[in-house]
Amino acid sequence: MSNIFDLFKQIERKNDLSTGNITHLVVGLGNPGEKYAKTRHNVGFMTLDYLSDKLNLKITKSKFKALIGDGELGGKRVLFMKPQTFMNNSGEAVREAVEFYKIPVSNVIVIFDDISLQPGKMRIRQKGSDGGHNGIKSIIYHLNSNEFPRIKIGVGAKPNPEYDLADWVLGDIAKEDREVTMTCIEKAYLALPLIIEGKTEQAMGMFN
Repeated sequence: MSNIFDLFKQIERKNDLSTGNITHLVVGLGNPGEKYAKTRHNVGFMTLDYLSDKLNLKITKSKFKALIGDGELGGKRVLFMKPQTFMNNSGEAVREAVEFYKIPVSNVIVIFDDISLQPGKMRIRQKGSDGGHNGIKSIIYHLNSNEFPRIKIGVGAKPNPEYDLADWVLGDIAKEDREVTMTCIEKAYLALPLIIEGKTEQAMGMFN
């Protein structure tokens, strides 16, 4: 089994644009606008920003109610998406791209924040419920399926039961949590090509 450093090398050797048909969609969830850029709810956007820098691609074209870009990853041509609908309507953008490119639901990979995981923790799943996450709830509704892989990045639970959940997820990531959150983002970047290659169980074994 390849170690993490080998995965970095493999991915960075495969950063050229592919000319084949788009077969996979990678969605990072978040809210548009500078005021949300550093919030817990935007770790999906942050992951795509990291990925775009590592792969030298731009996720800046406006289409499907989203910012998109495409490139090669895991031996496939992949569409990368940051929905601009705000979190609760993320599924609208995802559905439009899936229908346009005829992408199987199982080839849609979603990266998002999870309050049930502590900062620094990451979980990869083949499928599952929305877990109370409104962005995932919207995607499940618009795709009429929950059978898509997802990468959940921990942002921690709200500090007490009385604390408003929206205020928590829309708050900036605490200074003491930023380094471990970035470590998760790096791991998500490494896990993505394995998932795209159909090696989700291997990715789960390495990174969960």
